[in-house]
Amino acid sequence: MIIFFDDRPFRIVRTNQLSAAETSHFDHVIDLRLEKLHKQLLTGHVLFLNSTSAAAIQLISIMEKQFPQELLSVTLATREKADVEGKVKGLYKVIKASGGVVVKDGKWLFMFRRKIWDLPKGKLDKGENSKQAAIREIQEETGVKVKVKDKICTTWHTYTLNNNRILKRTKWYLCDCIDDSKISPQAEEQIEKLEWFNLIEAKSILINSFSSIRYVIDSLKKMQGVKES
Repeated sequence: MIIFFDDRPFRIVRTNQLSAAETSHFDHVIDLRLEKLHKQLLTGHVLFLNSTSAAAIQLISIMEKQFPQELLSVTLATREKADVEGKVKGLYKVIKASGGVVVKDGKWLFMFRRKIWDLPKGKLDKGENSKQAAIREIQEETGVKVKVKDKICTTWHTYTLNNNRILKRTKWYLCDCIDDSKISPQAEEQIEKLEWFNLIEAKSILINSFSSIRYVIDSLKKMQGVKES
C-alpha cells in the first residue's frame, strides 16, 4: 500500500518483501524496537523496521500536525501489514475514485490542469464500479472515448474536507483510445489543454507533476516491461 501525504509517498510493506538492494537506497534505516519514533528522524528517505499499527498512527499524527518539509518518503516494514493498513484506513473517511492512462499510436494522453500535468480521474458515482467510472471520467474530462484494458495500480492520498480526514483511493487503468474526434479539455474542471506524449516526452513533462502521477506512470512502465537507457 502506498499513500501520498503532501505528495510524499508513505509505504506499508511486509518485512520479507524488502531486499538488501532496496534498503541501500534509504537515507535512514531505523529499528523501532531499538529507537523511539520522533519528528527529528523524518528527513530524506526513511525506512522504519519492526513497525506496528501504533507506530503508523503516531507517525501520521506527527505529519498532520506540521509536515516535515525535509521528508521525502517513509516506508514502514512490518510483519502485520494487514493490521497496520486497516488501522491507518480507520483514521479516515475513504472516498473511491478511478482514472486512466489513455494510449493512442504509442502515445499517452495527459492534461494540463492548475499549471500541473495530470491524468484524468474522478470519484465513483453511485452504482458505478471502478472501470465504469474510469471510462466516464476520461470522457467527461477529455472528450475521448476509451476501452479499459488492464489495471495499472492503486494509489491513496490524504486531504482535509470540512475538517474531515479524507483518504482517496484511486484505481488506475490502461485504456485504449477508441474515438478522440471530440477531444476537448473540460473547462469546468480547470483543464487548460490536452496533449499526447511519447515515453521520452512524458519523462520531461512529468517533472511538473505529482509524485502519485509519476508513480502511476512508473507502474505502467514496469507492467509493460519498458526499460529506459
